[in-house]
Amino acid sequence: MSNKQTGLAFKVGDSVVYPAHGVGKVAAIETQEVAGMSLEVYVVTFDHEKMTLRVPTKRASTAGLRPLAAEDVVGKALTTLKGRARVKRTMWSRRAQEYEAKINSGDLVSIAEVVRDLHRADSQPEQSYSERQLYESALDRMAREVAAIERIDRDAAVEILTRSLLKKAA
Repeated sequence: MSNKQTGLAFKVGDSVVYPAHGVGKVAAIETQEVAGMSLEVYVVTFDHEKMTLRVPTKRASTAGLRPLAAEDVVGKALTTLKGRARVKRTMWSRRAQEYEAKINSGDLVSIAEVVRDLHRADSQPEQSYSERQLYESALDRMAREVAAIERIDRDAAVEILTRSLLKKAA
């Protein structure tokens, strides 16, 4: 059953990215009865969150479900990590909302911007708890996608990202 025959964007076993949860795997494609109507859904499992999500196949792209990032996007994201941090002089609460929105956008380059902007070298002052939480969340989301693309584990992906961060422009 190929994607061409079914007209579906994904098939069972595909790794996919859902904006609010990161990398998951299509575990099944089921037809469910909802309000007397038949609805075809992707059953997506997120092992790291021990969660299962059902996304209607016809609404998958509007919901933001997408394949893993292409190599050029990964390259752009890694280059973004090496860039100079852009920290706006707005209140932290406003910046935190913007960072959260970028993380939940599911866009790898936007997530890389958050990692870059919140990364602290050993020589820099300590981060606040909320800064650290957002940084860890963005780093984890990015590492999981890079790991899935490169077929390596999360820790090896974090290592790749950390190396890029250490090559940052001063």
